[in-house]
Amino acid sequence: MTATNPIDALLAEKGVLLADGATGTNLFAMGLEAGEAPELLNETSPGTIASLHQNFVDAGADIILTNSFGGTRHRLKLHHAQDRVHDLNKRAAEIARSVADKAGRKVIVAGSVGPTGELLVPLGAMTYDDAVDAFAEQIEGLKAGGAEVAWIETMSAPDEIRAAAEAAIRVGLPYTYTGSFDTAGRTMMGLLPKDIHGVVDGLSQAPLGVGANCGVGASDILASLLDMTEAKPEATVIVKGNCGIPEFRGSEIHYSGTPELMSDYVRLAVDAGARIVGGCCGTSFAHLAAMRKALDAHTKAARPTVETIVERIGPMRNKVATANTPETSEGRRERRRGRA
Repeated sequence: MTATNPIDALLAEKGVLLADGATGTNLFAMGLEAGEAPELLNETSPGTIASLHQNFVDAGADIILTNSFGGTRHRLKLHHAQDRVHDLNKRAAEIARSVADKAGRKVIVAGSVGPTGELLVPLGAMTYDDAVDAFAEQIEGLKAGGAEVAWIETMSAPDEIRAAAEAAIRVGLPYTYTGSFDTAGRTMMGLLPKDIHGVVDGLSQAPLGVGANCGVGASDILASLLDMTEAKPEATVIVKGNCGIPEFRGSEIHYSGTPELMSDYVRLAVDAGARIVGGCCGTSFAHLAAMRKALDAHTKAARPTVETIVERIGPMRNKVATANTPETSEGRRERRRGRA
């Protein structure tokens, strides 16, 4: 089945697209309790989720992601909701769709698809076919609710990315995918930024975009972006970085990024070749509004170096991606939080 391509159509009109910001950070500020599943709010507090999306649309987002990051049966099982995959994902997309449809401009509804939390064979018990089936079950719900794109994100394992992509193709949704390069410049499972483009080679449909999200800090993800755009300059590359650097204050995580820093992050991302820019953990509505203003006022400039990025955004937290190294405890915490 050939799927439509809303991203290329809007890129042709606008040049660079702004994706939304953090789901978890903002939902915690709106009352989500630690340990609660955000996906359950699609049924128990749909107004809260609609408000989340509306605030991002009001801030200028061209793409909003559904509240479905942990929407596979494997993640929902942790909350005894594994039998409600279709309904919860359909509702997530319906809520986002209702906000996008009244925006007065084109806003793409992208169905957020996060990792299952399981390891694939031979490292774990989940087979590749099981992964495809689990993702297809989720994406069926997202499509039924009105999602236009399967937005596969925060991935570490190439096989899991490929399984989610194959599921999207089976369901008939176009797809994008992003990895989280949070372990010495690689994903936890060793994927380098420059190799992100080839993960789904041989599948019947190519992605609409690939890239990076989450990770550790804005400087690190911009360095990964340089590698991705150098490896394939013609690709539509996505970068959705955390709002500065995560810092623990007592038992809570705070992010160092200011609206001014995230505005400069947007400028550097565009200069480095990104076509879709957004924020991940810690990125508030105010941050996104500043990013929109910066994007609209920016004219693409010279491609930055890593040194330029560090000078303007701050030091990198990761080492250069030259070898497989153990994942840091901070990386584990952030990856488990998902699209916080």
